Parts: sequence; C-alpha cells; structure tokens
Amino acid sequence: MKKIFNVFAATSLLLLAACGSNSDSSKEEKTEKLVVSTWGFNEDFFRDEIYKPFEEANNVEIVLDTGNNADRLNKIKQGSSDVDVIFLSDYYAQQGIEDGLFDTIDRSKISNIDNIYDVAKAPLGEAYGPAYTIAQFGIAYNPDNVAQPITSWKDLWSKDLKGKITIPSITSTTGPMFLDAASLVSGKDNFNEDQAFNAVKDLMPSVVKEYGQTSEYVNMFAQGEIAAGPIMEMYFADLQEAVPNAKFVTPSEGGYAVLNTVNIIKGTDQKELSEKFIDYILGKEAQEKSAKNKVDSPVNIEVQLTDKEAEGLTYGEELIKSLHTLDMKFVNGNLQNWIDRWNRELVQ
Repeated sequence: MKKIFNVFAATSLLLLAACGSNSDSSKEEKTEKLVVSTWGFNEDFFRDEIYKPFEEANNVEIVLDTGNNADRLNKIKQGSSDVDVIFLSDYYAQQGIEDGLFDTIDRSKISNIDNIYDVAKAPLGEAYGPAYTIAQFGIAYNPDNVAQPITSWKDLWSKDLKGKITIPSITSTTGPMFLDAASLVSGKDNFNEDQAFNAVKDLMPSVVKEYGQTSEYVNMFAQGEIAAGPIMEMYFADLQEAVPNAKFVTPSEGGYAVLNTVNIIKGTDQKELSEKFIDYILGKEAQEKSAKNKVDSPVNIEVQLTDKEAEGLTYGEELIKSLHTLDMKFVNGNLQNWIDRWNRELVQ
C-alpha cells in the first residue's frame, strides 16, 4: 500500500506541477509591442486617455519614440529605429514617401477613414496614411496695438504694421504656406513664385524677425515687440495666456490646413496591428477625447462639440472646406530652390 501511495502522490505532484506551469505560462503570455514615433507633447494625456484603452483591448504595450519631425524621420532613414507607426506633418510625411520609408495601407481594414473629412482621407495619396488632425494656419494680432482689425492676408502689408509683425521662416512647416499666401496677395490664384517673392520683399520692412519656433513668436508677442503675424491656431492659447485680448482670424482669402498624418514604416512585423491602431486613432472616442481636452482638432465628422468645446480648435465642415491645402510633392520638389532664393533676396 505504501508503494502504491507513493506512486499516486508522485503522479499527483507532477499533475499539479503541470497545471501550475500552464497557469504561470498563461499569466506570462508575451505582450506584443507597438513602437509609435510621435512628438511627445501632452504625453501624459495620450498615455492615459488614448494609448491605455488600446493597449488593454489588444494586449499590447505601446512604446513611444519622441522628438521633432526632422529628427524622427532621420532616424528612420538611417535604420536606427524599430518604429512601427509614425506621426508626421504632411510636409515631412511626403519626404518619407519619396524616400520609400513607408508601407502602403489596406484601407479596407481602416473603416474609420469613411468617417473623416475628405481632405484628411488621403492627403498624400490613397496608398498612404490619412491625417488624424487638422490645424489651421491663419493670423493672430493684438487689437490694442493695431490701427484697425485684421481680416485678410493683405492687411499684413498695411503701412500701419511697419516694424510690427513676424513671419515664419521659409524652412519652418508653415513657411511654404506663407509664401503661397504672398502669391495670393499679389493677385495670383495659382502659385507664382516670382510674384510671391516680390510680395514678401515688399513686406520685409514690416518684419521685426522671422520665427522658426512658435516660442519665439509667443515671446515677441508677449513683450509687445510685434502686434501681429501668421501662426497656427493650435498655438493661439499660448498667445492668449500672455495677451488675453489677442485675436485669431481666418483670413478672408482662406487659411491653410496643416495636416498631421499617421503612416506605417516599411518592414514592420506589426502591420496588421498598426492598421488597427490607425483605425482606433481615427475613431470617434479617441478623436472626441483629444478635442475636448484641447489637444488635437478632430477630423472625425461624428465628433460633435459645443461652441465652448470648439474654441481654439479647427472644427466644423464649413471651416475645413474653406482652408487651402498645398501639394506637398510640389513643395518638396521646389523647397530647396525657395530656401536658396529666400536667403539671397530676403535675408538681410
């Protein structure tokens, strides 16, 4: 009996060990990782409100690779990154496409593309990623320091603003947009390089300084060095904090759409998960959270905001349709020439 009992006990222990092993294995099931390249602003909000629900629903860990557009794109070019999904402004995303860095997407797996504004669906072509947010490039001004309200791009050329404005550097994200606006001011519906540069040359006596970083604009505005200048609406809250009376306007000729895109890196082994992530980012829930927290303007047309919630955001079909968009392939093909010409003819 003792021998039989010993055998039974040993067998039971083996079975328990096996069960315990399976249980531990289940608990230690490997979590997938999705590496997302992004700017890093509002990181706490994105981690808690946007990424965490996706992680929990898909048993995935989102790892962030943060930095500015140029640095993050350069890491991809050099092959020194294991990024799966990348957020970039449309200008830099076009460079990535031309350098063959992005995979194509299967739009049948991203159903929420059908629920976003047309301008956001395929800003750089059907094969590549959509825009997940739209910012507006318009004009901000201090009404206490101008002779009359600013309503138009043309108003920046007013003699009353001589020595009172800033404009974006040609190498900044919005530099080419301002060059296009100068062409509009010169009376050309289609972009005319010579007319645009002549118009900017006429404006330069009014320019205190070109800005490359938004912080430069905010500092000049807060200190009263400038009274007005073109800026993206998403940064207007910083101006208003410094100058509560500040105004932001969509120029009568139309503002410009600044499109931030999301793309999949070529060679990723997480393409299916990456497409699922893009679909999630475009969904009503994620878009609504970002909008109501004043983080990103929504592109999902199902997001409904009150007037209060929409303050400071680029929101509403009428406004979105009024914005100009640039052909980023054309911009990339001409930008170096524009930079050289700007430095020769305009920089003093």
